[in-house]
Amino acid sequence: MFKSNKVLRTPWQAQLKRMAILLVIIALGLCALPNFYQNNTVLRISPSKSGDAIPSPDLIQQVLQQHHFNVATIRSNTESASTEVMLIPQTASAAAQEILSESLQAHATVKVMEQSTAPIWLQKLGLSPIKLGLDLNGGVLFVLKVDTDKALEKRMENIALEAQAFRVKEKLHGVRIERSSATEVELIALPKGQDALRHLQNALVKQFPQLTAVTYQQGNLQRSTLSYNEEGKVTFEKQTMVQALTTLRSRIEELGITEAVTQRQGTNYIRIELPGVQDPAAAKRIIGATAQLSFHALQDVGGKAVKAEHGIVNLNPLAIFSGADIDTAQAGRDDYGKPLVQLHLTSQGGAKMLRFSRNNVGQPMATLYSEYVADSQGEIHENSTVISVATIQQVLGQRFSITNMGSWQKAEDLALLLRAGSLDAPLTIVTERTIGPSLGAQNINSGFKALALGLSLTLGFMLLWYRKLGVIACIALVANLVCLIGLMSLLPNVVLTLPGIAGLVLTIGMAVDTNVIIFERIKEERKQGSRMITALQRGYQQAQSSIVDANLTTMITAIVLMAIGYGPIKGFAITLALGIITSMFCGVVVSAQLSHWFYRAPELANKTIKSSGVKGGQHG
Repeated sequence: MFKSNKVLRTPWQAQLKRMAILLVIIALGLCALPNFYQNNTVLRISPSKSGDAIPSPDLIQQVLQQHHFNVATIRSNTESASTEVMLIPQTASAAAQEILSESLQAHATVKVMEQSTAPIWLQKLGLSPIKLGLDLNGGVLFVLKVDTDKALEKRMENIALEAQAFRVKEKLHGVRIERSSATEVELIALPKGQDALRHLQNALVKQFPQLTAVTYQQGNLQRSTLSYNEEGKVTFEKQTMVQALTTLRSRIEELGITEAVTQRQGTNYIRIELPGVQDPAAAKRIIGATAQLSFHALQDVGGKAVKAEHGIVNLNPLAIFSGADIDTAQAGRDDYGKPLVQLHLTSQGGAKMLRFSRNNVGQPMATLYSEYVADSQGEIHENSTVISVATIQQVLGQRFSITNMGSWQKAEDLALLLRAGSLDAPLTIVTERTIGPSLGAQNINSGFKALALGLSLTLGFMLLWYRKLGVIACIALVANLVCLIGLMSLLPNVVLTLPGIAGLVLTIGMAVDTNVIIFERIKEERKQGSRMITALQRGYQQAQSSIVDANLTTMITAIVLMAIGYGPIKGFAITLALGIITSMFCGVVVSAQLSHWFYRAPELANKTIKSSGVKGGQHG
């Protein structure tokens, strides 16, 4: 009974298996379909504020024609409440964006966008083509060094300021605070101030848990040295790198670049790839900026001397609040048409501003703009400038403005940096490379010509050498290529590079190698006198261990390259790894089903005809 039941289930199991294979190929084929439709680069003009009117297409076209831009199409998009412009050539979009931003100023925002040309039904499915890397799409590559040592020095400076503020607030007498080195803060107390020292030390360690305090007696003085131990430094460096990565990704999103690759490289380097970027200068200006904004009270005596527009001003070194307390920022203009930046603070930042302004109505408050710059010897220094000194006219909350920005571009850049977040560590661009879109197009043509040539030669060889089995190999090979392209289009973090195309060519060879191993086993079985169906079954079974071993060793290499490689090397490794998966699927599973259809189905049909003929004769 059990044997009989197994025989009855087998046709249904085989049918389900074939349907599953067919569904996988169809699904990945659909994912690969958008690659036949090239995206267009368009300018999207939308109002700066909700409720504002969209600049008319006639006005936009007039501005572009005045600056000798050739407009291909211009249309209003009611869904996104914007106007979209496509130029000829599309590579002029970045230059046109700068012109329109300056002309329209605060009335509209202009972004360079990628627009799909695929059919609507494909777009509704959420399918998109493979993301192209720098060498295929053109763009800019930056490698930035994050100076974690400078960030640690800045953190210790802030800890010293916090200690001074806490000592004054709590009226702790007999304790003084010194910077014994760039990475240490020292608390020094006379015998009568030892309790105050312990109180201050405990408060600082509680506020900054990674600090380590070492207390010792020196004569009649008690000293406590606060610093980061090795474990604390490692944790601080990790936090600094994570913060730098997060901030840079936010800045790239603000620039409207959706295909960027931002990843950590080595201990304290960050690699940024910006495919399709047509304005490297703007990208460099925003990404490489280390601007920080803080707001300070003025002091008549002492404090921190900082240069301002009309001389030197003395600031309270401890900020009222900083860029970390800013929720969002937007460039705008005041009643006289001068550029400004409108700020919206977080609830915590609003509370700080409310407390300060309530007690200081009629007093001045300075806006301090700080950034790290390199001198002629390459040394990094912090350069601070007071960009605004304004009198607090009333109690302020979460919303207020920074005026006297000088130019509209400065206001826009500052607003973008504040929205994306400030960087605590200095950044230095150590590598910068620009690849033009025309060179990317040449790389695509050359790469796919090599792919087409390799595919044609392989298909021709398989057909000539294996004949009917070669037809099976060719169909499986085409299915493998479709599945691989579909899988690469489906996965979000896969980027196709020029070495990735080499990986595609290599995948063809590996897929054919799988079929060659199987077909040679089948030929050996046929020489020993086995029937074709039996030879097929044994050939696929006996070849599987060899195929798995060969592909597994290659997969290990691909995984290692993915783990330690960057840029083109990682692109090649990803393509290779995915190619191994699809070649095993198509070379073994799909080929086995095709062999069944090519050989077993006709044989079963002949048996059925013969059986029917015998029965018919007996009946007659």
